[in-house]
Amino acid sequence: MRQSELHALYLLKQQQLGLFTLWNRTTLLPHNPLNFSVNPTNASSNVVDSLPSSSPARLEDLKSDLLRHISLNKQIQQVLLSSHRLGDPLDSLSSNTSTDPTLGAGFDGCRKVEQGPSSQRRTIDWNPKSNKYLFAMCVSGQMSNHLICLEKHMFFAAALNRVLVIPSSKVDYEFHRVLDIDHINKCLGRKVVVTFEEFAASRKNRPRIDKFLCYFSSPQPCFMDDERVKKLKSLGVSLPKLESAWTDDVKNPKQRTIQDVLSKFSTDDDVIAIGDVFFADVEREWVTQPGGPIAHKCKTLIEPSRFILLTAQRFVQTFLGRDFIALHFRRHGFLKFCNAKQPSCFYPVPQAADCINRVVERANTPVIYLSTDAAESETGLLQSLLVLNGKTVPLVKRPGRSSAEKWDALLYRHGLEADSQVEAMLDKTICALSTAFIGSSGSTFTEDILRLRKGWGSASMCDEYLCQDEVPNFIAEDE
Repeated sequence: MRQSELHALYLLKQQQLGLFTLWNRTTLLPHNPLNFSVNPTNASSNVVDSLPSSSPARLEDLKSDLLRHISLNKQIQQVLLSSHRLGDPLDSLSSNTSTDPTLGAGFDGCRKVEQGPSSQRRTIDWNPKSNKYLFAMCVSGQMSNHLICLEKHMFFAAALNRVLVIPSSKVDYEFHRVLDIDHINKCLGRKVVVTFEEFAASRKNRPRIDKFLCYFSSPQPCFMDDERVKKLKSLGVSLPKLESAWTDDVKNPKQRTIQDVLSKFSTDDDVIAIGDVFFADVEREWVTQPGGPIAHKCKTLIEPSRFILLTAQRFVQTFLGRDFIALHFRRHGFLKFCNAKQPSCFYPVPQAADCINRVVERANTPVIYLSTDAAESETGLLQSLLVLNGKTVPLVKRPGRSSAEKWDALLYRHGLEADSQVEAMLDKTICALSTAFIGSSGSTFTEDILRLRKGWGSASMCDEYLCQDEVPNFIAEDE
């Protein structure tokens, strides 16, 4: 090793000791003014001289920043050491780990994100007229897309003072198997959503849509295909001619306001439909705020069924414990999808492992829950590269059914086993309960987990997309 590298390591060690000193002083003054000085011989002396009085939240921010700098310091040292063996000059410094907060269990490096009081949310009251309905239709993508579409339909229904009709399982997913639909009505204290069967019964089993006002006009009105129309007609639903409320394309949706919605979709017709609104860009900040845009007395309106929630809690108690990271590692079909974006969001496994290791070090958690569609070849390589302080950080996936294990007994007792949508919602729920969450950018599965975490108050300062703000270190050419 060159003399300059040895000197750089020595300075880094000096800086590390200075950072440890700052860290220890913050732990001694959790709620007091941060008035402390730093030994000017330490390399960290320029970081803080004295700080004014601070709230506990600002103190936690300082702690988080200090830990990040300590972690960065260690990473630089590891890079310098990676291809060399050192003798005695640095051993005395490197052996003193008792003051390293990244090795202890006392620091909450991933504290929860503070949510403002629910009274500060911008909300809309949902007071539907009992004989006015909005017929929900969700077409694009898989279950996560449909849940987002359903949530946006709820916002439209609230704005238009209509009861929302949940789609039939014959034309959409079996929502009743994964969602607690009654929970929505209980949270509002009134009947705001009904199943298709309840709606049909109220119409004397002659359901019809009186007006079809399409939110999207392109690539086809209401984003409806012939197959969906056939399924609706097979249920006995009478459909009117499709009309476009305005010109809007799913590939480039226009930003709209609630006033725009009211001006175009307010009508005296009893039953209306507006088509798929997954891509609709209406009052984005309002709709995506924690708890959603509608006034209610619960944490979230759209959430897993009670059976799925309890099963997730039992899995965590059995395999993970209180402190764990959840990783949604989307891979199947993602290579081409991500490479079509600028920048790409598909990372080589070794680079992904480096990013995950940084979160593991910051969170100081012993285990990672893995939700993935990746092949065993990829997850095996990923597992071999996840190491913290010389110890492998295990990746835990849900095991197959075993009669010796009882954590999933509720699903089997209630006929919810071997259902891919139930399993997907179970994965989301486990991820939503984690200390920290690493998601896949561009995935609606990840976005639904983040929605739950914000609503349940489990979102942390460490939540991020995999390799956030990084570009893949290798990108394949286009076909």
